Amino acid sequence: MRRLRVLLLIHHYLVPPDDVSGVDTSTQTWRTEYDVLKTLRDDLKHDVRVLGVADELTPIKQAAEDFKPHIVFNLLEAFHEVGTYDQNVVSYLELLRLPYTGCNPRGMILARDKALSKKLLQYHRISVPEFAVAKRGRKFKLPKRMDYPLIVKSLTEEASIGISQASVVEDERRLMERIQFIHDSIATDAIIEQYIEGRELYCCIVGNERLQVYPIWEMFFEKMTDRQHRIATSRVKWSSKYQDKAGIMTGAAEPLPDGVMERLPAMCKRVYRSLMLSGYARIDMRLDGAGRVWVIEANPNPQIANGEDFARAADMADISYPQLIQRILTAGLRWEPERMGQ
Repeated sequence: MRRLRVLLLIHHYLVPPDDVSGVDTSTQTWRTEYDVLKTLRDDLKHDVRVLGVADELTPIKQAAEDFKPHIVFNLLEAFHEVGTYDQNVVSYLELLRLPYTGCNPRGMILARDKALSKKLLQYHRISVPEFAVAKRGRKFKLPKRMDYPLIVKSLTEEASIGISQASVVEDERRLMERIQFIHDSIATDAIIEQYIEGRELYCCIVGNERLQVYPIWEMFFEKMTDRQHRIATSRVKWSSKYQDKAGIMTGAAEPLPDGVMERLPAMCKRVYRSLMLSGYARIDMRLDGAGRVWVIEANPNPQIANGEDFARAADMADISYPQLIQRILTAGLRWEPERMGQ
């Protein structure tokens, strides 16, 4: 395997310490950054330089000139602490003509806007829930085609930010309250979706033109009461204490209705290509009681810490964590921005 010079871009406050002796790295905020760095450097034997990025782009250019990397491994999820600015950093890498890992700017823009992505998927005849957008500073009226229950989310934020049990609403009063909550607390427009009762499924994909689809994953809610909605709230995703209390776990999907498992990989590839994604991504879906699969959203550059869902799904396909990181690198090296849209 060719030894590469890899410039690892990390948020400045997530740069792992040089000495982790006596530290449980699996519980640290910089867990993903540490796992990727250790794997690139120690397992894959690449020459790695870590760059902690704050709110300046100039250090990226300086590091590129000094280090002359073959590729940038991009772990930035925001810039200036604004999530929607992450695609601008990737655009900057393209302007510098630096190969990079993860999704291209166009795919990030299309996938992040949950309404725009749903319109594109509808055009390609992929099932998505009915939806409407409540813009900040404007009155909202629920379209007649939609009915309760509904779920209210941020239009552009990821990682379940702003999602809780209260996000699922059953009447107009709670709908308006939740919309106002999104507007005030997250400062984005809100998207209102038809709530799909059912099973939470995920599909992890790596690649550009040629796509590698890993085994379908599922989130299980074993201790939740019938009065609770089985949705991936912020606590469900990020609180280990709550996960233990509510019996939240993930793993290979349990048996699905006849024909569903066979159709899902092709459908998820269509989603990936329809939204012009590249690098790696996770497709989130719901399976309703009638056996119909609904695409909820696509997530470019999802969590890739060792032992998390993406890595575990790859492991189910007999792809070790170092092999997964190398495949993400290879996809980045093969991505050709100038071919976008051809």
